[in-house]
Amino acid sequence: MKPRFATVIDRLNGVVPEAKTLTGTNQAVTTTEPPADSTLLDGYSHTVASVAERVSPSVVNIRVQHQRKDAQGEGSGSGFVITPDGFIVTNSHVVHGAKAMMVTLADGRSYPAWLIGDDPESDLAVIRIDAPGLVPARLADSRSVRVGQIAIAIGSPYGFQQTVTAGVVSALGRSIRAQSGRLVDNIIQTDAALNPGNSGGPLMNSRGEVIGVNTAVILPAQGICFAIASNTAEFVAAWLIKEGRIRRSWIGVAGQNVPIHTRVVRFHRLAATEGVLIVGIEPHSPASEAGLREGDILVAFKGEAVASIDQLQRKLVAAEIGVKSLITVLRQTEKLDRVITPAEWLGNVARN
Repeated sequence: MKPRFATVIDRLNGVVPEAKTLTGTNQAVTTTEPPADSTLLDGYSHTVASVAERVSPSVVNIRVQHQRKDAQGEGSGSGFVITPDGFIVTNSHVVHGAKAMMVTLADGRSYPAWLIGDDPESDLAVIRIDAPGLVPARLADSRSVRVGQIAIAIGSPYGFQQTVTAGVVSALGRSIRAQSGRLVDNIIQTDAALNPGNSGGPLMNSRGEVIGVNTAVILPAQGICFAIASNTAEFVAAWLIKEGRIRRSWIGVAGQNVPIHTRVVRFHRLAATEGVLIVGIEPHSPASEAGLREGDILVAFKGEAVASIDQLQRKLVAAEIGVKSLITVLRQTEKLDRVITPAEWLGNVARN
């Protein structure tokens, strides 16, 4: 029999002893040395490793130069390839106002990028590079995402490229505000560790499909991070590639959420106890032409209750552009219906 230290040396040298059989009165027990590390990986580790290996070629680091009044600023973020001909999805706040962009692929190649479309309202953007051999990521149907499933993120936090973190989907249906102030719905909450620089990178399921675009981190908190759902990203990216922008409708009012007196709610049989107080109206806007006034409380659009500014924004989609619709307001104690025709929202026009 080998001395104990000799067996240890054999293990260090990669020599695995043969199986030994211990016999007893009624049974025989076969023992073997522990298997190699590759066979010790549990299902979770194997899943994360295989997803990282499969998707990493699609994930890019984006370095951005911003032109400021007195000096130039630099920033960085992440993104992922969605087509073989070089279209890349990232966050709007990563590339908005960029003077120049440089994209670095997983294999170390770097290429200049140009902006295809930018939508600050959803915090999404599409850029493009001219490079061969690109590997596009596959988008999942975010409607199939479930709380508790594995969530894997790849990005470049603090410039450390191809950093992989993993966790679970913590919650669905969250809402956060983009830098423009508009509410972004259908947000995925995850506890996969994200840091500045992860923005724009993919959040993936266990099959290596993108379920979200990492977009925000609550820095004082631990494990509260957010991603824009892949269905939203797919819709926005398609329009940005096609037209370079997202079309939305606009009525030209500034408002604030206010409660409505209980007696007024009961008298008019309103569906909500809150509405939008109109505190400002743009000249020559749809609201002005419809006869709305400052002090009116907007309570319904096309017969559906409007209890907040966010609900009004959700209803003002591209399909409403140029379409005559009924809008309902309270003027003092009187309920009035007016016909309004939302116009197309433009960047130089005040937002709702």
